[in-house]
Amino acid sequence: MEATVEIEDKVKQSIWLPMVLAGSMFFILGCITWLNGAITPFLQQMLELTPLQASFIISSFYIAVTVAGIPSAMLIKRVGYKNGMALGCIVMAASALMYIPAAKLQMIEIFLFAQLMIGVGQTILQTAVNPYVVKMGSEKSAAVRVCIMGLLNKSAGVIVPIIFAAVVVSGVVEPGAQLSQEQKDVMANSLIMPYIGVAGLIFLFAVFAKVAPLPDLVFEESGGNGKGELKEALSHPHLVLGVIGIALYVAVEVIAADTIGSYALQLGIADYSVMTSYTMACMLIGYAIGIALIPRFMSQQNALVMSGIAGIVTVLAVVTGSNESFAISNILLVPFGGPQLPDPLLCIALLGFANAMVWPAIWPLALNGLGRLTGTASGLLIMGIAGGALGPLLIGLGNVAGLGAQGAYSLMIPSYLFILFYALKGHKMTSWK
Repeated sequence: MEATVEIEDKVKQSIWLPMVLAGSMFFILGCITWLNGAITPFLQQMLELTPLQASFIISSFYIAVTVAGIPSAMLIKRVGYKNGMALGCIVMAASALMYIPAAKLQMIEIFLFAQLMIGVGQTILQTAVNPYVVKMGSEKSAAVRVCIMGLLNKSAGVIVPIIFAAVVVSGVVEPGAQLSQEQKDVMANSLIMPYIGVAGLIFLFAVFAKVAPLPDLVFEESGGNGKGELKEALSHPHLVLGVIGIALYVAVEVIAADTIGSYALQLGIADYSVMTSYTMACMLIGYAIGIALIPRFMSQQNALVMSGIAGIVTVLAVVTGSNESFAISNILLVPFGGPQLPDPLLCIALLGFANAMVWPAIWPLALNGLGRLTGTASGLLIMGIAGGALGPLLIGLGNVAGLGAQGAYSLMIPSYLFILFYALKGHKMTSWK
């Protein structure tokens, strides 16, 4: 509690600057993370990849967390949360420049390595910024602060695919067309300047994180070694189950946001690169409702219960819907000038609404009462992001195994069932006995 009181007292002196710093970090994380949904079908078309091969583009980004999660926590403990944010941005900026030789050589191996390294950078940044936000004030309102950060993160998810489609994809080639080498060269060259711009923008955020005059997040000393803290942290069931919940949540979040473009490509929809924006827009609505309702009208636990139920219902709608039916888009999109899209595609986007409150609710529930173990626990929770590597692979394997592009989404249901379990019981568990 001493650490929380200390940071609250310092932040009260200037609440806006810490929120701006954290918000800018979440925005840049959104730019990098949700660009995957736009670039994956683009590379799938340019490099003529199968859906399973394309899933490795997303998986390589998230698998980095498995390698970098605990080392990131150790790094943050040594250099501090502010410097950790700056270092994470620098690694991401350098990794973004790797996309230039990848595009020039049109080699999927270099793209995958660039994705892996940029994933390492976002792991460092995530490990630094998430506990900073959670411990900035009262734990009861932590989900609201995370929701505010999520609004910025998901806003980037709405904006970036649209910009990518306008700057990179627009007019390059129609989906399903047989590409000549000249067309592939045009597509590859269209990536170079945008990624130079991305690298420059992220570097500016690194400078901001380094020079911003605000307090760092300080916890009481543990008095033990890293291995001892890790063992002690793993003795808390609500944390371990929370890590599993985060992993399964990120898996379904990535499926909803990053495979929707590939699904649209298979349906022959020309605007496949902007589909991620629909999922992110639905998440924004969910975050806004969460900010309005938590904790005044709804607890973090109840929000998580509703999310689990909504996820199961929406997945069933995806799997059982007809690609020849446009009822949902006729209700939600067409009256506002939007496109007419098949029902299953729109239901995938609506999963963004179901997913919105899962991350903001699990984090404070999993960190509750951990005190000096918060840094180690945060590293473990960040490792849960590796679940994002599993999601696209499941969809790709389900497609190959005979479930089809639509039926493969049924593999999401066990994840939502576990999230529901964690909301109802898992977060209350204090012993493994």
